[in-house]
Amino acid sequence: MAQALAAPPASPTRERSPWLTLVAVSLGVIMVMLDATVVAIANPVIGTELHASLADLQWVTSGYLLALAVFLITAGKLGDLFGHKRVFLIGVAGFALVSLAIGLTSSISVLIALRVLQGLFGALLQPAALALLRLAFPGDRLNMAMGAWGGIIGLSSAAGPIVGGLLVENVSWQSVFFINVPVGVAALAMGLWALSGDRAKIFARVDWLGVVLLSGTMFALVWSIIKAPEWGWGNPKTLLFLGAFVLVGAVFVWWQGRAVEPLLPLTLFRNRSVAIGTTLMTLMAFSMFGAMFFITFFFQGVHGLSPLESGLRMLPMSAGMIVASPIAGVLIGKIGPRITIASGMVITAAAMFLMSRLSVDAAFVDSAVPFALLAFGLSPVFVGATEIIVGNAPEELAGVAGGVQNSAMQVGGALGTAVLGAIVAAKVSAVYADYLGPLGRSFPPAQLEGLKDAASVGMAPPGLPAQISKVVTDASHLSFMDGLHLGFLVSTGVALLAAGLALFVRAGRKSAGAPVMH
Repeated sequence: MAQALAAPPASPTRERSPWLTLVAVSLGVIMVMLDATVVAIANPVIGTELHASLADLQWVTSGYLLALAVFLITAGKLGDLFGHKRVFLIGVAGFALVSLAIGLTSSISVLIALRVLQGLFGALLQPAALALLRLAFPGDRLNMAMGAWGGIIGLSSAAGPIVGGLLVENVSWQSVFFINVPVGVAALAMGLWALSGDRAKIFARVDWLGVVLLSGTMFALVWSIIKAPEWGWGNPKTLLFLGAFVLVGAVFVWWQGRAVEPLLPLTLFRNRSVAIGTTLMTLMAFSMFGAMFFITFFFQGVHGLSPLESGLRMLPMSAGMIVASPIAGVLIGKIGPRITIASGMVITAAAMFLMSRLSVDAAFVDSAVPFALLAFGLSPVFVGATEIIVGNAPEELAGVAGGVQNSAMQVGGALGTAVLGAIVAAKVSAVYADYLGPLGRSFPPAQLEGLKDAASVGMAPPGLPAQISKVVTDASHLSFMDGLHLGFLVSTGVALLAAGLALFVRAGRKSAGAPVMH
């Protein structure tokens, strides 16, 4: 067991403006957010130049997400123990250096391994950033900080597809990773200058058994979610990992109730708002990321747009968050999180419902209106749920709370993509033959299944004879739209469920040393 030295100050000093802290941590998170969006755009070119299979390209994303989800809460705890500034700067430096190494590699297997390492450094960075904001801003100003934080994330999301598309098309795929280096250097320099040194109130032993058990729990959950679309939800391998998640998770909960210095104090969730806020973050990510994953197939598969053009079509949402997030922070400060978040989820549900009405030949305005609504619906939820999770945690658990917030978002997004993917694919499979009509009987069963798989992402295979190509393409697009509509209707229901839950939350604590329990 590693024994930490006692620290004199009970809470960090705040000699510099807290807004400088916001700028410093935002630079680090901008680097991570840009990376998350540009890698998806670079994947096709990476596959061509590095001779990577589809499975390899899936691991470029999945390896990063798996490492991130498994390590987030542990990384937050390390910040609580050893100082959030120190952990944040290590995360920034490591993320930038690994990005440089990825740009220099010519092996897909090495690239995947480096992406896993990049996920670990990203996990160090993100909870520490939220904890530093929690420590820098007094309770009555935390809402405004979170609103500005959401706007910066919206800006990064808006810029990512555009920057990534321009770099991939005009420079190289390596450039989307090299761009992290100057951003990382700026974040490191700003962090060293602007961030106040911080140390936790209580220094204690690292709960290594808790780390192992939590890592095993998160790995089993996220791995089963990632692999379920490939294996099937009823497959014994999927059920095995889901069973491991339940079993190891139960042991982890049992151990946390008995550990002298638990990795994740369960008393944190006795605060109703923290528990509900975590659930809200998961449901929001489920609805948002799951639905948005398939809208990109609508743009690229059905409409035949390039990745850059698809990013521009989604600009009303990501750019809208730049405006909506600060407004949400002000509203939460004035009327509280309950009505603000609930209203945001109702707006989100309305936007998802409008998405479920999109037609095959939908024009720009048909998607722009619900995207703009999503910006003003999701922003209050993201800002408010983050504030009530991190704001209700005491300062000595700010890092753990930041890890919980990020983990909820990662798990919700992965779960939404997998579950809605299964729903869309099942709907496509059910209606595809009807759209093919008599032509469907001319395809062997194996080939028909291949056509259904392509249709589940809005695609029709090239190279078909001209006389049947139009029928197959129409069947693929129409069946995909049926699946997409059903997926958005499910997202609508999830958003309404979250709106009801939001009525039970409370604002974050206004005092620095607020207790965890009510």
